[in-house]
Amino acid sequence: MADLATDGFVVFEPTVQVARWATSAHLAACDVLNDPDQRDKWLRHGGTWFVGVDALPNATDGSIVGVGLSGPWDNIVTRPKVWHRAQVSVVYKGYPKRNPQESEAAHRFRIDRFGAHVDGLHLEAGRRIVREPHAFILGLPLNESDACPLVVWRGSHLAMWAALAREIGSGDPRGADVTDAYITARRAVFDTCEAVKVPLLVGQAVLLDRFAVHGVAPWGKGMTAPPQGRMVAYFRPEFDDLADWILR
Repeated sequence: MADLATDGFVVFEPTVQVARWATSAHLAACDVLNDPDQRDKWLRHGGTWFVGVDALPNATDGSIVGVGLSGPWDNIVTRPKVWHRAQVSVVYKGYPKRNPQESEAAHRFRIDRFGAHVDGLHLEAGRRIVREPHAFILGLPLNESDACPLVVWRGSHLAMWAALAREIGSGDPRGADVTDAYITARRAVFDTCEAVKVPLLVGQAVLLDRFAVHGVAPWGKGMTAPPQGRMVAYFRPEFDDLADWILR
């Protein structure tokens, strides 16, 4: 079993409460997917990925349609005072097709390296800027599918944190340009860390360290998903004190 401190992620066994939440969230997410305006806003890569940022209409306590959000992660991380609206990430057969504005190199990176990234570092004019200092990443599958699993580079969080801490120093990290440190550290991660595919079942959850390098595997031969696609909800709450982002 993976360990959060050592591996940068941990997968929790299914619980009844998490399954109840996921079932309710799935119904709400299907309503989102059936909204033409939402589809126009969030479909990418030739209609093979619904990005769905802040698309799940959960309450500020994380509950959805009255079903509370709680699980084994509560014993590991500090619950945020406010749960933001979760991302509804949905992939469809053929992911990833190439976006018209995407370079061939960027498209190949999405296929060969699974679009590997650290969350919260936005690409702006070719530079990586700290914009969303997340406390952690919590993923909850909303339906049964073996398609396009999450991929995490085991132990990558330690290398990425060390590199970014040296680059940023102490204080508020928001707005910091970490491009060079990020690229160099991520390249080292590819050379030294194992890429682990993380399939998930309804009722399970995955908790990622905020500095873990991760991505999504392409749709491969024999993979299956319901007609609604492979659906996962992701929470990425931010620290109350943003200076805590770079601390360990």
